[in-house]
Amino acid sequence: MTNDRRILASFRDPSGFIFRHNGLLYRQINVVYKDNYDHLISSGLYQRLVEAGLLIPHTEASLELARSGDAYKVIQPQPIEFISYPYEWSFSQLKAAALATLEVQRIALEFNMSLKDSSAYNIQFLNGKPILIDTLSFEHYREGTVWVPYRQFCQHFLAPLALMAYKDIRLNQLLRVFIDGIPLDLAAKLLPVRSYFSLPLLLHIHLHARSQQYFKDKTVNGTTAKRGISRKALLGLLDNLETGVKKLHWNPKKTAWANYYQDDSYSAEGIKHKRQLVADFIKIANPKTVWDLGANTGLFSRIASHQGIPTVAWDVDPGAVDISFRQTVKNGETNLLPLLLDLTNPSPAIGWNTQERMSFVERGPVDLILALALIHHLVISNNTPLDMVAGFLAELCDWLIIEFVPKGDPKVQRLLATRDDIFPNYTQPGFEVAFGHYFTIQRTEPIKDSSRVLYLMREKRYAD
Repeated sequence: MTNDRRILASFRDPSGFIFRHNGLLYRQINVVYKDNYDHLISSGLYQRLVEAGLLIPHTEASLELARSGDAYKVIQPQPIEFISYPYEWSFSQLKAAALATLEVQRIALEFNMSLKDSSAYNIQFLNGKPILIDTLSFEHYREGTVWVPYRQFCQHFLAPLALMAYKDIRLNQLLRVFIDGIPLDLAAKLLPVRSYFSLPLLLHIHLHARSQQYFKDKTVNGTTAKRGISRKALLGLLDNLETGVKKLHWNPKKTAWANYYQDDSYSAEGIKHKRQLVADFIKIANPKTVWDLGANTGLFSRIASHQGIPTVAWDVDPGAVDISFRQTVKNGETNLLPLLLDLTNPSPAIGWNTQERMSFVERGPVDLILALALIHHLVISNNTPLDMVAGFLAELCDWLIIEFVPKGDPKVQRLLATRDDIFPNYTQPGFEVAFGHYFTIQRTEPIKDSSRVLYLMREKRYAD
């Protein structure tokens, strides 16, 4: 990534934009937003939200950093360690983000302000909790006007949550296709009949979708018809949306890998030994950042995060990710971010000019990657050659802790039970040769009570 550039993710907002200078992130506030920004600060709303952990804090920087002549202020927000997106969040993460957005709106009304947008992309996770990162999302509240971000909230939060709860957890991936939120008419078509018996879903998805269809071509005195609501009605709307979100539930135990550590992969002694080896290898690498690829519920991710190392725990299973996030909330963990990722089809760069949302790879590299009990899924389940896996991981990290799972392992035997063995190079020597093109092997340790082997490797660019 370049060191001095405007970040395209904020190009849609005339109030200002974010940019990077000398490795630091700044936000320019344009003159057009002056009155709203001043009220945000002087009213006490900014302080109230920051103290509640609902809005990212910032300091005001020199106006000399401004990137255009219409600048009013330049601020420097507290940095977010890792930027994630709604299609990478578990059900519980999206639900928490939705409730945080509604809470921000409710508090803003107390200070005579309102959100002018409610995009899920304005929320990030900091210290394990959802937080609003767009300081320019607020505007003066005017009694009797419409709540502008109502449709956006329904499309970004309520619709995907309803589809995940009522239909299929995998439908959150529609957010990768519909960057402006899932269209309500589509959500209404996909939801089952029983969703009509939920008053919030009936009002805010089904009837809302019909209303959009009816009014899309209707005008009053040459302008599109808009119906304002009173403050009391707006508070009632927020309460109803909150009730609707809170009533949506999903059971993560239904997915394939949510109970992985309870199966027969390791003996008690074996998993204890593996945890010790991982801890030892992390100590040697001494990373500042960690990604755990195939993290499941984060058992090994937490070896790093509990040492105060910011750790992103990626997994393909939505149940495992949800369980891991619930655990972070329960335990008040601040250095672990569980996220959803199919490593064979990782998050792409999307949006305008494919620059609004970063790809998985663009958010690297990282100091250390954990790739435990992963290699056999990539090579045997997905036919990915060993050297391609090695090359891909070498692009992403300096240090690598990787577990080789041989063909004799029960898990690999299950994968091979229904297909021909077309993997002659999938052997421990073949593995070492493939990874040896990109990494130098620092340590090799067999895991007790198993045929698996744990490796500590360093990417060759850094090995000396």
